[in-house]
Amino acid sequence: MIEVNDKVGAAARVERAAALDMWLRSLVPTWPPGVALVAFGGLGRLQCAPRSDLDLILLHTGVPGIDELAASLWYPIWDSRIGLDHSVRTIPEALSVAHDDVKVALSLLDARHVSGDRELTRQLVEAAAEQWRRTAVRQLVRLREITLARWKAHGELAFLLEGDLKEAAGGLRDVGILRAIAQGGLADTMRPAVRAAHLRLLDTRDALHASVGRRVDRLVAQERASVARMLGLDDGDALLRRVASDARTITHALDDGWRMADRLRSGRRRGADGKPQRRPVARDVVEQDGELVLARAAIGARPDPSLSLRVAAAAAVTQLPIARATCEWLAAYCPPLPAPWPSEARDALVTLLGAGLGLVPTWETCDRYGLVDAWLPEWTRMRSLPQHNPVHRFTLDRHLVQAAYEATAFTREVGRPDLLLLGAFLHDVGKGLPGDHSVVGAPIAAAVAQRIGLPPQDVAVIEKLVHLHLLLPDVATRRDLADPVTIRGVADAVGDTTTLSLLHGLARADAQATGPAAWSDWKGRLIADLVRRVHIALDTGALPAPPRPDPALVTGPLPVVHLDGGSVAVAAADRRGLLAAVAGCLALHRLEVLTADASTVDGRSLVEFRVRPRYGTPPDSLALASDLRRAVSGDVSVTQRLRGRALAARPGAAHAAPRVVWHREAATDAAILELRAADAPGLLYRVTSALDEAGAQVRAARISTLGTDVVDAFYLVGAWADDTEREKVEAAVLTAAGT
Repeated sequence: MIEVNDKVGAAARVERAAALDMWLRSLVPTWPPGVALVAFGGLGRLQCAPRSDLDLILLHTGVPGIDELAASLWYPIWDSRIGLDHSVRTIPEALSVAHDDVKVALSLLDARHVSGDRELTRQLVEAAAEQWRRTAVRQLVRLREITLARWKAHGELAFLLEGDLKEAAGGLRDVGILRAIAQGGLADTMRPAVRAAHLRLLDTRDALHASVGRRVDRLVAQERASVARMLGLDDGDALLRRVASDARTITHALDDGWRMADRLRSGRRRGADGKPQRRPVARDVVEQDGELVLARAAIGARPDPSLSLRVAAAAAVTQLPIARATCEWLAAYCPPLPAPWPSEARDALVTLLGAGLGLVPTWETCDRYGLVDAWLPEWTRMRSLPQHNPVHRFTLDRHLVQAAYEATAFTREVGRPDLLLLGAFLHDVGKGLPGDHSVVGAPIAAAVAQRIGLPPQDVAVIEKLVHLHLLLPDVATRRDLADPVTIRGVADAVGDTTTLSLLHGLARADAQATGPAAWSDWKGRLIADLVRRVHIALDTGALPAPPRPDPALVTGPLPVVHLDGGSVAVAAADRRGLLAAVAGCLALHRLEVLTADASTVDGRSLVEFRVRPRYGTPPDSLALASDLRRAVSGDVSVTQRLRGRALAARPGAAHAAPRVVWHREAATDAAILELRAADAPGLLYRVTSALDEAGAQVRAARISTLGTDVVDAFYLVGAWADDTEREKVEAAVLTAAGT
């Protein structure tokens, strides 16, 4: 059994490869002529991680006894518990497979002699390299299809909290493609920045293998701290930021490589004089060979400070890449922007942010070459900053750019589309700093708005947008929209209908840029309803009348049960515990509660819920209706089933402790008890049961799920001025929530 060291770094990888070579040679002390053992993959590249698999070819010329020789190699490797990818082939067979399978073709480019007939290995290496040079342009078409499928399955390493260092976009697998593009003579893809990023990712994988003690490529949260220590980094966040930066470097280089291959396949466009065709697309910017470059006059003259922004805006609008040489020239020679910015620089930034599909790739390019830091010094702090919330799919910097992109869908709904784009781009600038990021970020955003040259009244709007960007979604999902106090409070905070429309657009753009879990049709309807009510209040000064209950619920014999898709409504004789009984029944049928409203009309209790299946298909409506009727009628057998299921689903000790916050001036006739806790099936049933047993009457509830946590707001009828009574109810709720 071979002993493999767990050290990190290039020297350690070479040392491991040398040890494996020596061990493999010892398995067959004497090699017959015409047979060679060839390594590829990590061993072929001398880049063995501590727990790497072995990729080997037993190469031969048709000599007898090759199967027995192969067995003498493969079985000891299997016995050692080292992963093995192996094949037995002649040179023509290997080249034939490589011709038909682009992944095999790439692997042969890493082939290295280990033992046996060295001349045979040399012939394979040279033949595989020559075949790749002849077929690379064609093979890369298929390779790109495979790569895009892999990216779709594994995501982008730069933006993942738990990314696969090998398979995700920007990972080690993509460096192999960059090497192949370079070896095919298509582009200079392995530049110093790419080589450095590659080495750092290899070091990270080494440390991950050593930390876990087995082969693993996914950098999971519980391993980040130990991996960071092995790499000499401050903490897991520093590790994530470094991985994100390296992944972006690799992804950007690969984009360049694909583009060069496409250009070679399609041929360069030439004019009658044989020179490349050039087409003006904006002032000082022309297109050449599918890329944007500077006009000759712009290079010869002293550049103005807005030039880099104008080039970026042209690239985003035309969805054409900026040539690498142009980016390097702009980074080296474009002078800094004055404060405040000239109007053409400000206009170019707004054009860039509102360009749609071209925004993200253009921004990433400009960021790779340091142009963004020259525009916005604050960007350095935000670049690749991880957001430790499973709802978020992007790092902070990419989230801000994505929010601006998403905001373009709503620019026609607002009076100031430029302020919507800038507000979306700046809304989270306070993240990563101590304190509430909305409060902390507002003056930072105002300073940026002032620096780029906005007039004072527009600076004030940007500051308000950042300060209030969570107001609409928070109120819509956590407060009773029929309560006049709710509407009046939002109207007073917003101030005018123009700002209200901007906040509505920003809320939708922010949610869509966050990820699928941050938005739903239900949430959209709640926010739209809130905006409509506040707009009426701001426009007319009058508060909209609360909605009337469904007539079917206030007439006819009791109990009444109505099921309509995602709505559940129940009317029953006025009694305590009705809300808890219905909530528990919904949990029993695997339904997640989104909102809950309770009221009393003409002596009967009404409860209305918005629900969705927690997982799987919706429950059987007949069975649900039957259980609801029995539960609200006080059927003890149903109650016992509810308690058994709900109590078994309490959250585990790994979750943070739940917390209660009181809001005693935020409702007309009630105090709001807000519970922040880990989500779990049956939670609403347990909490409402506890409130009922503690003597609290729940008028309404708002249920807001944020990833694995919930923020549930309960309207408790009364003033709740007595500290002892509040403490009693609070203790009951915390116990029910799992403390």
